[in-house]
Amino acid sequence: MREIKSVEIVQAVAGLCGKAACALPADILAGLQRARDAEESAQGRAILQELLENAALAGSKMLPLCQDTGLAVVFVDWGQAVRLSGASLEEAVNEGVRRGYGEAFLRKSVVNEPLFERKNSGDNTPAIIHLRQVPGDRVKIVLCPKGGGCENKSMLRMLVPADGVQGVKRVVHDAVLAAGAGACPPFVIGVGVGGDSELAMINAKRALLRSIDEIHPDPRYARLEEELLAVVNATGIGPQGFGGRITALKVNVEFAPAHIASLPVAVSINCHAARHAGIVI
Repeated sequence: MREIKSVEIVQAVAGLCGKAACALPADILAGLQRARDAEESAQGRAILQELLENAALAGSKMLPLCQDTGLAVVFVDWGQAVRLSGASLEEAVNEGVRRGYGEAFLRKSVVNEPLFERKNSGDNTPAIIHLRQVPGDRVKIVLCPKGGGCENKSMLRMLVPADGVQGVKRVVHDAVLAAGAGACPPFVIGVGVGGDSELAMINAKRALLRSIDEIHPDPRYARLEEELLAVVNATGIGPQGFGGRITALKVNVEFAPAHIASLPVAVSINCHAARHAGIVI
């Protein structure tokens, strides 16, 4: 049994906060470059060039890509042969977020109570933590700062099996139209199909972590991803909502077993600053 001290988790998460907020992942950067070259609208190309310049400036100076540095959503894959000593995982992750957002001077965007007082927690905690146990003696942590503009455009629809592929396309299409310019396209879109209502939403968000260059291992879902991207780009919303053929860089789909009577479909949208950073301990 391998032991990891909670302070290692704290340090890892703290480092990911600044990295995720300031450095655009290489696949997203390359995707924006391809989009700029492919966009037929002159205004769309100009917008994409500005997004690339913003990313270059943010990365070189380690400044946030966006003023909304997001709610810290943390995915942890915990190897079953690893024992944690010291503080609990939840305490360690939240301390890492507290330190990371403070040390990198990132905006604190969390309110302790959502409806009445809405008082800012002051340190961007608590984080949203998704934990699953996996084989092995390693711990993988991926931090995805989720901005309010794109998170507010999340959608869940409980379809029935008869709705099929066309039903999934309709949900994604409706979600993108509802998001419009408000979620800062071009998007990366995660779609969760199957499971139940909560698992579909988690899988939609987990799909955002996949590289936009990755082809789904199931050819049926690989084809669905291509078809969904075509549906999204046919809306003509374009970069930052100014019109064009590039409304999304990629649609990634994750699926899970479902009840015989259910076909949950969840959509999670990331803006052009599709921020995430990971580490393996």
